[in-house]
Amino acid sequence: MDKIIIEGSRPLNGTVPISGAKNAALPILAATLLAGGVHRLHNIPLLRDIRTAKTLLYHLGATFEEGDPLSVHTDNVDGQEAPYDLVKTMRASVLVLGPLVARFKKARVSLPGGCAIGARPINLHLGGLERLGVNIELKHGYVEASAKRLSGNHIYFDIPTVTGTANLMMAAVLAEGQTILENAAREPEVVELARCLISMGGSIQGAGTSVITIEGVSELRPMDHTIMPDRIEAATYLTAAGITRGSITITPCIPDHIEAVIHKLEQAGMEFQISDDSITGIGNEVIRGIDIKTNPYPGFPTDMQAQIMAMMCLAQGQSIITEKIFENRFMHVSELKRMGADISIEGNTAIVRGRPKLQGAPVMATDLRASASLVLAGLAAEGVTEVSRVYHLDRGYTLLEEKLSAVGARIDRVKE
Repeated sequence: MDKIIIEGSRPLNGTVPISGAKNAALPILAATLLAGGVHRLHNIPLLRDIRTAKTLLYHLGATFEEGDPLSVHTDNVDGQEAPYDLVKTMRASVLVLGPLVARFKKARVSLPGGCAIGARPINLHLGGLERLGVNIELKHGYVEASAKRLSGNHIYFDIPTVTGTANLMMAAVLAEGQTILENAAREPEVVELARCLISMGGSIQGAGTSVITIEGVSELRPMDHTIMPDRIEAATYLTAAGITRGSITITPCIPDHIEAVIHKLEQAGMEFQISDDSITGIGNEVIRGIDIKTNPYPGFPTDMQAQIMAMMCLAQGQSIITEKIFENRFMHVSELKRMGADISIEGNTAIVRGRPKLQGAPVMATDLRASASLVLAGLAAEGVTEVSRVYHLDRGYTLLEEKLSAVGARIDRVKE
């Protein structure tokens, strides 16, 4: 198992290239199951989760030609089962459920795993599929789905769900008639998937709003699509500029996608220079404490909560960070406290009292974004920080050490 060693207290300066968005690429890979042929996907990020998704598609019968673009051949897809061994490490594996039942009218998918940050049940996915005419049974840890045909319907989500919206959108695109998804997720990744499905011949309106309307079509064609830049990776590197009092330019990016993060970082004292496809974040010697509540898009993203908390550990004054999406997403707090942070937890709220400095220490990553927060804290801390269990990072950050080294970090990956 690898660990990352960081020598901190160095301002980071330079340009960081932003990779394709993991959370856009995963549903788009699943969408290739909807149509036979050769799909061409550009800017696919080199991540552990992407490898897992490709292994799952290969198990179902897809083949690949590696490179950029990645070619996905789906003519010979004939499997309908996603086994536990492939699904247990990545919750997004459940995204094959909608496409499989839409194309083959049958699917058997293991209940999903992933980061241990909360329950994240898939009951909204399953209830929506039942509304489309799919028979759902839970047997021996698997979802068994079957249907004679899929028929459009009106589906209301009790809470916005990104993967649920994506799964139902992919199922409904081949259903007979009209489907309306109400209280749908508005995230850019949902819009990106809709763009792909439209390019394949689907009829979708309203993606990016809370009401998405899908007119079912009888068949789809292969896609040729470029994955958008990763907004969470982009925001993480901007936060790295702030916590180290440096200056980092990220490109390519879509500034509108991280508007809520930029707004909060400005409150914390950072300055920004923004163009159509790049952002320069400039840290200030004084970091100001801020209050944050995570919310579904376009609110402040839960996937940036841990990284901002690391920065607030060095802020002047007190910060209050409220987690409203996941019930177990403060596991990084105990590790930040090992580095000298002053944080107390009250329910779903973290109270962070800023300190003049953090101290390097051995810490352990517990999930993807918690891992990123510990790296950021290590970049700013005095002395050496050792982050273990960094396989979590490989799920969501492409070439992290190389990108940080290029802007002045002293960071290395070694075998434990």
